[in-house]
Order: sequence, then structure tokens, then C-alpha cells
Amino acid sequence: MNLLATSIEYLKGVGPKRGELLKKELGIHTFGDLLQYYPFRYVDRSRYYTAREIGPDHSFIQMKGRIGRVENVGKPRQKRLVAEFFDKTGSIDLIWFQGGRFIQSSLKPGVDFIVFGKPNFFKGRINIAHPEITLVSEAPKMINAQLQPVYSTTEKLTGRGLNSRGIEKLQRALLEQVYSVIPETLSQEIRERYTFIPRKQAIRHLHFPDSQEWLQKAQARLKFDEFFFIQLQLLRTQLAHKKKFLGFPFKVIGDNFNEFYQNKLPFELTGAQKKVLREIRQDLGKGQHMNRLLQGDVGSGKTMVALMTVLMALDNGYQSVIMAPTEILANQHFEGITELLQGMDISVAILTGSTKTAQRKFILQEALDGKIALLIGTHALIEDRVQFKNLGLAIIDEQHRFGVAQRAKLWKKNTRPPHLLVMTATPIPRTLAMTLYGDLDVSVIDELPPGRKPVKTIHRTDRARLNVFQFLRSEIDRGRQVYIVYPLIKESEKLDYKDLMDGFESVSRAFPRPQYQVAVVHGKMKPADKDYEMERFSEGKAHILIATTVIEVGINVPNASVMVIESAERFGLSQLHQLRGRVGRGNDQSYCILMTGDKLSADSDKRMEVMTSTTDGFVVAEEDLRLRGPGDIMGTQQSGVLDLKIADLAKDQSWLIQARHSANQLLQKDPDLSDPANRQIAEAFKQFIREHPNWSRIS
Repeated sequence: MNLLATSIEYLKGVGPKRGELLKKELGIHTFGDLLQYYPFRYVDRSRYYTAREIGPDHSFIQMKGRIGRVENVGKPRQKRLVAEFFDKTGSIDLIWFQGGRFIQSSLKPGVDFIVFGKPNFFKGRINIAHPEITLVSEAPKMINAQLQPVYSTTEKLTGRGLNSRGIEKLQRALLEQVYSVIPETLSQEIRERYTFIPRKQAIRHLHFPDSQEWLQKAQARLKFDEFFFIQLQLLRTQLAHKKKFLGFPFKVIGDNFNEFYQNKLPFELTGAQKKVLREIRQDLGKGQHMNRLLQGDVGSGKTMVALMTVLMALDNGYQSVIMAPTEILANQHFEGITELLQGMDISVAILTGSTKTAQRKFILQEALDGKIALLIGTHALIEDRVQFKNLGLAIIDEQHRFGVAQRAKLWKKNTRPPHLLVMTATPIPRTLAMTLYGDLDVSVIDELPPGRKPVKTIHRTDRARLNVFQFLRSEIDRGRQVYIVYPLIKESEKLDYKDLMDGFESVSRAFPRPQYQVAVVHGKMKPADKDYEMERFSEGKAHILIATTVIEVGINVPNASVMVIESAERFGLSQLHQLRGRVGRGNDQSYCILMTGDKLSADSDKRMEVMTSTTDGFVVAEEDLRLRGPGDIMGTQQSGVLDLKIADLAKDQSWLIQARHSANQLLQKDPDLSDPANRQIAEAFKQFIREHPNWSRIS
């Protein structure tokens, strides 16, 4: 029997009630789960302070001394236990607001204790609330010479005696019981290549490090392990995908592509666009199924690459679809592509929820007959009744808005799955792309088209509002248009942020009619009203568009030269960058003005600094990853997909790259993991798949 699979309630010191709580509160079901419940920090317990040395700047202190007077203080319902604790230099108070009766029985006067906790100052006297207190005679069993682990816990667990110290006791008991059966997971070759310590040693030193050096060795080994098996799964999925699905070979670069490239291109392609087209061309010519992610900042020219890929499909006799998450974005693609293809005999249609019944019927028949070369649409494209004669290419825009099941429906539109190109204008940090989309080939457009000037980003506080309004007037007088974006629709009692309605009134006063026209758009408007207001702005009839973040994706007004973001501290970096991308789409200099209150938190201040110092979306994304963490950025917090136990995508990039490289090398030599030298990896990998079924379903 696998001892690590034993139910947690059978560990000495747990039992049924604590076991149930560990399962509910921390997701710890087995011995193995507890073993991988790692400390989140360590406290240096090598130093002892005297009462005289303790100052207000100490976060945690440890003292050696004796208990003096012990008394219950306060009214009956607000009683607290207070004990005097003294050493040769003075005394402090130890306070317990709960559990006083139980604690009091263990406070033996005249006996040496070690006390540990966070010092507070009240009426000129030092106290520690709810300290850890240990008999000196028992200390060697409980306290590491230097680094003591600190574990996350919950109120309910603490009520059952499982505070950090209680969990530490369980970990000690568990390690004693299972240490000899902790399996090795890496081959000797990989361990030697990186001079890794054995896994059982790594786990022991992660919980109870003998020194800072041993802790670093343990962390390196276990971070690599975590990344290695994720990458092994993703790369195996990629290999299996390529073996299983043969793609339609697009052997020809024909008349449509050449005609467009030579006579219709509105501008010279950037070097980055050419590079990406070569990568796509290589995929399509192999006869293997293309499964590629195309990353590119707002305005970098992804749509042009998508259109030219569609022309490759058409030259080889295949139809294409482009699926967008909103009608606005689908219409934008349709209008832009139709204009680019003017004069070419290529049938392009659009299908959305708003398409009238008669028109829908006609489009469905034309698609089935193969007369439509490119069908652009929203979720309407994945309905069962949408069928094609010969679908060879599916392009998904803003792909993170679609679920796996939704994307999979596009595959069933042909006997063989169409080639897949997924696009995102949300720059994804390299580490996140390698983890979330590790089974896709990744292409990046990291240049803006010629003639585009980077947007100038300025941070202003409320005190500068009159100057900002003056600047907006000067831009409008030059024939330009302005966006003003607010984070909230209605006033919130909890959040002190400018709201859209209040903003509309103040902007209307500063920009009176009829000289200035102001349009308003927000998520709670009826679609028809929203479209009307958007149209006024798009056609230049409104000078200012006041909006919530509904304009984050899918509006293209090249004449708009200023983006004002109110309460900019309320937005994340990624969202600020997306909003900034709404301007700078013409050849004129554009501006993004970040309006905030006078007092900012350190995080908000850092976001303003990042936004004003760079327009590079990938730099912004890396900073966002550092500030917010991966789950918040990609919205994967709830799915558990990025439930990393020790590795950190923002800080451990080098280990992720090494792990992917090692997994790749391994699969090239031993794709089935059948080599006896890789037996330990193969067994660990089977266990990993059982525990992490989500990883094969990420992209």
C-alpha cells in the first residue's frame, strides 16, 4: 500500500474531526497532501532578545525567561489572561484573549520558558498577544536551531489547535513516519545535471531547514520538479496532438495571396509580421495540424496576419472562420477586412446574434455550399446548424474569452479539425505563456506598424483637473476626439472613486453644448442605445465619449487622440494598457492621461510609474505578473489551474525555462518514457496526471 495515499485522519494527532477540517479548510486529504503543504515563510529562531532590547521596529522576537504574576483582568465577558514574563533586564506582559483557562494551567512559575511573538506597545509597556510559549526543556524537539517554518492556517483550524505551530507538530510526526518511503521523481541524469539533492532531503529541508543554504537547495529542487511535470504534460499533449491530427496541407501560395500582398497591402509589413507569417506558412505546409498562439500588442497588426493566413487557406481550396467575443469586435473585423479585400472576388460574411433570420438562412446555405470564403462571427459560429463544405482554418480572437468546450466545437465543423490560430491582444509574460499555453506554438508580434507614434502617458492628480480640461479643449479644437473612462457606473459608498454619472455632469459643465458634443456608453445601457452613442463618436459627431470599460476591446476610432482614465488607481496594469491601446491608432501623436487622487498606495504608485515609463505591453505584463500574480491576470484563480505549491512564475523564470528544456530533451530521446533510466519519472508522471487532470485541458 502507498503510505502517502493514507487518509489524513490516521496520522497521529489528527483524528476524524481535525481530519475533516483539514480536508475542508486546506484541501489536505492524505499524508502526501500534508507533506506538500509547505511553509510560506520562516522565522529566524537563533536569536534571543532581552526585555531591554525590544523596540517598536521589531516584527517578531524570541525571549528566554520566567513567569511572574498571572491574573485574569477585565469584566466577566471581556476577561483576558495576563502573565508577567521577566528576564534579568526587565519584564513584558503576555496576553491571551481566548483560551485563558487552558493556558493558565500550563504557566508554571519559576520554570524557564521560551516565548515567541509580535511585540506591541500599550501605555508605554511591551506586551505580546497570544505568544508561542515553550518549556526550555522541550525546546530542542520543537524549535529549529535557526529557521522555524510558518504555515498558513484558518480560524477554524486554530480553534482545533492547528495554528502554525500545531501544523508544524503534525509535519514533524509525518516526516518521521514517511521519510523512508518518499519517492524519487527525477532521473539520475537530470539530478546530476543540476546537482539537485534527493527529493526526500528537499522535502525535509523545506519544512525544517538546517540552514539558509539547505533551504535554497530544497527550494531549487522542488520548484524544478513542479515546473518539470507541468511542462512534461504540456509537451506530451503537443506531441500527441501532432501525431493524432493530420492537418490539411496548404502547399500553394496562390493568386489571392500574391494579389493582396503585391497590390492591396496598405503598408509595408513589419519585420515581426513577416516572421510570424513565415512561422505560420511553415506549419501549414507540413501537413501537420497547426495549433498556434499569436500574441501582439494592441495595434500591432495581428488582423493583417490573420487575413493573409485566410488567403493561404483560400488558395488551397479551404474556407476560414474568425470568431470574436463581442459583436462590436466581429463587426470591426468584418468592416476592416471587407475594405482591405475591395476589388477582389472573395466572399466574406458576418454571423452574430443580431443577424436577421432570412439573412442567417442565406449565410448558412452559402457556407454549406462553399461559396463563403471567410465567415466572421461571435459565439453564433459554434451553433450546430453552422456547417461548412470545407473548413480548413479557424481563427479565434481574444481567445481567453472563450472556454475550451466552445473552441472545441469549431473543430467538429470538418472531418479533420481545421488549423487553429488563436490571437490575443493581452500581452502574456513569457513564463505564463509557457505554462498556460505550453502545448501551443507561440508567435509574437513585437513591433508597431510604420508611422505609428508611441502614446505619451502622463499621470495627473485631481488638483490638475482644470489644466487637463484645457488640454482636452486644445485637442478638440485641432479636430481630435477624446475618451474619458470611469471605473464605476453608480456612486459607491464603499469606494471613494469618481463615478460615471457624476463625471458626465462635470464634463458637460466644462464642455457645454452646442459647441461640444458628449456621448455616454456603459454596460447597463440597452444595446441599441449603446450602438447609437458609439456611432455618434465613431462618425465624429461627438467630441467626447464618456464610458466605462466596455470600450476596453473592440473600438477603433483613429481620430481619437486622448484617453483620460479617471481613478486610474482602481485599474490593474493590464487593463490600463488595454485602455491606452484605444488611442494611437492614427498617425498623430496621442496621449493617455492617468487621473488619480493625491494619496496613492505603494502598489498604485508603482502602476502609475510603469505606465508612464513604457508603452511595451510585454514589459507591462511582466510587471503585472510581479504585482498581482498569475491567477488574477488570466482569470484562472478559480479554476485551480495555476495552483503552484512552491514555484512562482514571476520570480522563478529561470527554473521554468530549464524545466521546459529538460522535458523537451527527455521527450525527444524517450517519448513514451519507457527507458529504464526514466522509470522514476514515468511513475511520478502517472501520479501527476492523476492529481492534475486540468493541465491537459488548459488551452
